[in-house]
Formats: sequence, structure tokens, C-alpha cells
Amino acid sequence: MADERPLMVFLHGWPERGLVWRAQVEHFTAAGFECVAPDLRGYGDAEVPHDPGAYAVEHVVEDLLRLHDSLGGRPAVWVGHDWGSPVAWSLAAHHPERCRAVVSLCVPYLPEGFTLANLVPLVDRELYPEDRFPYGQWDYYRFYAEHFDQAVADFEADVPATVSLLYRRSRPEVVGQPARSAAVRANGGWFGDAHRAPALPRDRAMLSDADHAEIVAGLAAHGFRGPCSWYLNDEANAAYAARAAAELRMPVLFVHAAWDTICETRHSRLAEPMRAACADLTEVTIEAGHEVMLERPAEVNDAIGAWLATRRLGPPDRGASS
Repeated sequence: MADERPLMVFLHGWPERGLVWRAQVEHFTAAGFECVAPDLRGYGDAEVPHDPGAYAVEHVVEDLLRLHDSLGGRPAVWVGHDWGSPVAWSLAAHHPERCRAVVSLCVPYLPEGFTLANLVPLVDRELYPEDRFPYGQWDYYRFYAEHFDQAVADFEADVPATVSLLYRRSRPEVVGQPARSAAVRANGGWFGDAHRAPALPRDRAMLSDADHAEIVAGLAAHGFRGPCSWYLNDEANAAYAARAAAELRMPVLFVHAAWDTICETRHSRLAEPMRAACADLTEVTIEAGHEVMLERPAEVNDAIGAWLATRRLGPPDRGASS
């Protein structure tokens, strides 16, 4: 008999793996969903093409369509974070018949495509004056296009240190301050003259020892070329977005991370295109940084679960009479 459980597919971002959704997968599996959290292109057990063009969003969506077919193809709740969100948004825009609903953490829907050209006009110019910060907090995005090989080499110089630096809790004091990402080009890279991540103590509240080791192992084995190539496909991603209907009509939940300085959605205009393009949008805010599902797993689970219940998107009541 076909699996009657509602399907949830969790899509990770940069530089993550499907395991970052462990708390959500365990929670919603126990609640009666079938949950899948694959490694996406460039990561872990997934394909790692050498050609940067292979990381255009359209190709990742094609991967997921094949995965979805293998799971039976029933409409799913697609949950994305970071680069996983543009993939979820794109899948919903191009293949709405495959979507019961969409959940995005941190990265809002940009109907014209998640590209630097579409992000920069939404920058908060009070915080990032154009003469000092022409690309705002997205300066690092431009750096990858200008100095791709250096960016990759700097991340790979000490992979455990890079991962330990990236997986850290945020704090409320960062709100209203320019993000470090806004000065990457001026500093000559994320790590300046050192060209390697600083050796900092690991934030053990973010990942278990085993999960941290798996992320490090995957990035050490395959490198950062694939993950960073996701940033090199703006032209293809814009063209792909242009072939879809801009409006999303399925239920959508957007989770703001209050202390996320790159995807700052509460005080800038970054979320405005999403609000205009989603016919059934719910927004919630959680006090955490960008890795919100790791910093506040229970709150993320509660927010998604409550929203699914209000939209009657949960599993059927097994105790109800037929």
C-alpha cells in the first residue's frame, strides 16, 4: 500500500548537509509525516560536478523532481533554508502541483530570481550607505564572482576551523550593525591576509560531535568549489525564474531570524517582493541567527507545526472514525 503519510522535504543551504534538519526530521516523523532531508548538489553524498554551471537552481530542482518521483510524487511540504530556500521557491513556482505548501527560513521569495542584481536594490541604505557598501551585506556574493578561486582556497585552508566559525550562535547585539559580509571585498576575503579561518572553540550547542564531524568530512572530501559555485549562476537563475508564474498560491510560511544580519528581513525591504507574490503568506519571527533551525530547534518545530495545523496540512487523525 502506498505511504499515506504527508511528505515533508527539507532543503539545506550553504555550506550544510541534510543532517542540519535532524531535529525537524525527528520531530515531524514522530508527528506522522514522512520526512526526507537530502544532501544537495556539491555536498556530502550528492553529485559534485566540477562545472560551476551545474549548480544553477534549475538543475538542483531537476534533482529534486527525480527524488520526489522516487518517493511516489505526492504533493509535499517543501522546507528550505539559505540556498535551499531559492530551490524550494523555484520548485513551487515551476511545479505547483508538487507542493502542498512551502516553508522558508531566512531567505524570502524573490519572484525574479535569487540573484545579486535583485538583492542589492532591497539593501537598507541607512545601514549600508551606497558609497561605502555598494553591495550592502551581499558584498561577499560579489567577491565570489571576482575572486572565486581565492574564496574556495581560503575556506579549504582549514576546513574544521571554517566549519567551527560558520556554525555559531548569534546574539541580539548584532542587530543594527553592519554585517561582516559587507566588508569581504575591502578586506581581501573573508579572512583577510590570513587566508584561513581563525581557530576558535567550537560552539557545541549548534551541532553534535557526530554531525559536526560529518559536515567537516564532506567538505574536506569534496571541497568548497561546488558549494561556492551556487553563487555563480545569476544569469541562468534569472532566466529560469522568468519562465515561471511569479505568484505562489499554495500556503506559505516564512520564518524571520531576528538576529540574521545577512538575510535581514525585519528592517529592510528584503521581504517585500515575497509579500506581494504570495497569496497565502504567514510570517513568524524567532530570536536567533541565520542557523535558526540549529539555534532554536524547538521553536522552529513549534512554529511550523502550529502553522501546519491551522492549514490542516498535518497527518490524518488515526483515532478518528472512518
